[in-house]
Amino acid sequence: MSGHAQGGDPHHEDFQLKDTNPLLGEQWPKGAGGPARPTGGGLAGWLGVDKSSSTYDLVEQMFFLYVRVVKAKDLPPNPITGAAMDPYVEVRLGNYKGTTRHFDRRANPEWDQVFAFSKSRVQSNVLEVFLKDRDMLGRDDYVGKVVFDLAEVPTRVPPDSPLAPQWYRLEERRGGKVRGELMLAVWIGTQADEAFPEAWHSDAAVVRGEGIASVRSKAYVSPKLWYLRVNVIEAQDVQPMHGGGRAPEVLVKAQVGHQILKTTVVAAPTLNPRWNEDLVFVVAEPFEEQLVLSVEDRVGPGKDDLLGRVALPLGIFEKRLDHRPFVQSRWFDLERFGVVPAAVEGGETRRELRFASRVHVRACLEGAYHVMDESTMYISDTRPTARQLWKPPVGVLEVGILGAAGLQPMKTRDGRGATDAYCVAKYGQKWVRTRTMIGTANPTWNEQYTWEVFDPCTVITIGVFDNCHLGTNGSNGNGGAPPARDARIGKIRIRLSTLETDRVYTHAYPLIALQKSGVKKMGELRLAVRFTCLSLINMLHLYTQPLLPKMHYLHPFTVTQLDALRYQAMGIVAARLGRAEPPLRREVVEYMLDVESHMWSMRRSKANFFRAVSLFSGAAAAARWFGDVCRWRNVATTALVHVLLLILVWYPELILPTVFLYMFLIGLWNYRRRPRHPPHMDTKMSWAEAAHPDELDEEFDTFPTSGQQHVVYMRYDRLRSVAGRIQTVVGDMATQGERLQALLSWRDPRATCLFVLFCLLAAVVLYVTPFKVVALVAGLYVLRHPRFRSRMPAVPSNFFRRLPSRADSML
Repeated sequence: MSGHAQGGDPHHEDFQLKDTNPLLGEQWPKGAGGPARPTGGGLAGWLGVDKSSSTYDLVEQMFFLYVRVVKAKDLPPNPITGAAMDPYVEVRLGNYKGTTRHFDRRANPEWDQVFAFSKSRVQSNVLEVFLKDRDMLGRDDYVGKVVFDLAEVPTRVPPDSPLAPQWYRLEERRGGKVRGELMLAVWIGTQADEAFPEAWHSDAAVVRGEGIASVRSKAYVSPKLWYLRVNVIEAQDVQPMHGGGRAPEVLVKAQVGHQILKTTVVAAPTLNPRWNEDLVFVVAEPFEEQLVLSVEDRVGPGKDDLLGRVALPLGIFEKRLDHRPFVQSRWFDLERFGVVPAAVEGGETRRELRFASRVHVRACLEGAYHVMDESTMYISDTRPTARQLWKPPVGVLEVGILGAAGLQPMKTRDGRGATDAYCVAKYGQKWVRTRTMIGTANPTWNEQYTWEVFDPCTVITIGVFDNCHLGTNGSNGNGGAPPARDARIGKIRIRLSTLETDRVYTHAYPLIALQKSGVKKMGELRLAVRFTCLSLINMLHLYTQPLLPKMHYLHPFTVTQLDALRYQAMGIVAARLGRAEPPLRREVVEYMLDVESHMWSMRRSKANFFRAVSLFSGAAAAARWFGDVCRWRNVATTALVHVLLLILVWYPELILPTVFLYMFLIGLWNYRRRPRHPPHMDTKMSWAEAAHPDELDEEFDTFPTSGQQHVVYMRYDRLRSVAGRIQTVVGDMATQGERLQALLSWRDPRATCLFVLFCLLAAVVLYVTPFKVVALVAGLYVLRHPRFRSRMPAVPSNFFRRLPSRADSML
């Protein structure tokens, strides 16, 4: 407790959010008001260029020398063999050298490759482009070259059209012309250039082979997820595999991919069992798996006989967009399996198709739910699956990932610590990945990304990782072993509702990692964030709507179901993104989606408990104040309270107006002290600084535990599972109390503004309306007939659930 209370600990300052003053696009020196045109200006223009009219206004401008090698023609044959050469191109700027792929025996090769050389690493005023003939013996033959003076290279910034490539005659070493021409385009541009994502970068010159693809910036889209609801109604003519007059104990097993669900066992002397049970799966488009239904007979503990099965493609099922359409049930014939008593052809046992039983099923793809693949506390998207049910966006989120500072070394390369960092940002269905900065503790990305916002009460997650798949010698730091998993450096979360609209937030966020040895700062991430409102009316209207689509309230899932479905959804998303090129690896996706957030942690439970306890500090302060009033500590205050008591006793109709007016005044008073920056990870509130080593060891323990004495550990894991649910409940209680505090704290400026205006309106209405009328109307409303009640949450409930809590700051 003493470690948690050290508010003046200088070490704690390292975990605070810091203001930064980057030179963003809108702050660049004034110059050309319109788009920049390809002009001469060369190196002087490169090192001090005017502001461009690009959309990259949340990042610092970076300049690159781009070289596009398109193709060659009329190349001379090999002087020794007389056959066509094996040509490739080498682009050299100082000590940096990039090469194209080579072609076997091609006189007119086409490459269409782009090379980008960073301004910060300029080593020469001359660009040389060599054409060479690959020699199998390792000594490549020089064919010719093209030389460019950087002072003559044009500048090009989008939205200008791409620079047209030109044919250049090849020169020999002494400047004379040789046979052959090379088509090139050379220009100076910024990271806003269309060629930037796919270019070979001089910053990653040491990367070889397949690792080249993993260093480039990419955007990914999560697969479209559906809930598959399978209502198993009944089966018909089920016959046991073995005779003996025994009544079968029948169940139905449904499987989609790796997901397996079973109905209850029907133990009755009937061949036509009934279940009428719902089994829900998560599936993704395109539908590659099949729904396999198996009717089985429970013949013993853990032993089932297969009585029949059928495999159904998911595309045959109806897509339901609401709860009202009735889905038609269907009968499916099961393929029954039996064994022929006598030997059959080839001496192998074959399947015998005998009289087939049937299964009665009602199945559909639910499009009106939002398929959860992330924690509801940090949800980034609330839209239903079906695009027809989407509403127009209410805002635009723009994030400039500027860079990081002070990153810790994550591996060993050439006997020294090294970090190859990249960023991943996830919001909604869109994932983005920055390029990898090789071997630097202070990477500079300066990449800007944009997302449509359909609900401001959502969270964007940004993580920093160390790339362990570069293909460089010793890059993994594990002595030549297979590539390791990409290492976690840290992540941050930003809740959009805590951002003021049209304001640029520039902060350095501490990257905090919790390890077995304790909490550790891994570096700082510099961001520029802006949330732009497209429709203020629609955004304010959202505060009166349910957070999730209405199907979650009309036909809700159980908590256990949601946990299982979310875990399956995360697995599908990780598998699909892992099939992209370059892959977004499973360890990255799981870390971004908080796959282990439900696991038991003594540290997290203590943090949630003290979150709840801190909520009562206000009530305790009010009680102390009232005790001081009763004790006449301050005569003037006690006299004012007596006057107020007399007024409220004689005029009870002033009680409610006074309360609402008081809250209105508190809201206005707190406006001066409203938060000036988004919330961030709080190590003190998370009890990360005061956690006992044994608690951290327990938190990082595997599940199930990796120790011995399996019986004891099985019970211990069961205890951890139960305690994890208690931990969630305590956290939810704390969240509700923090949302009450957020009503007047201006953490969500739009929500507080709405509530403050409501308080003012309520104070006026309750002042002019007799108290008896208000009490009667309120009582009749509470006691209204169920016919007049909606199954949807009320407007106050929807507004309250959208308020932010301090859960965003939990580590």
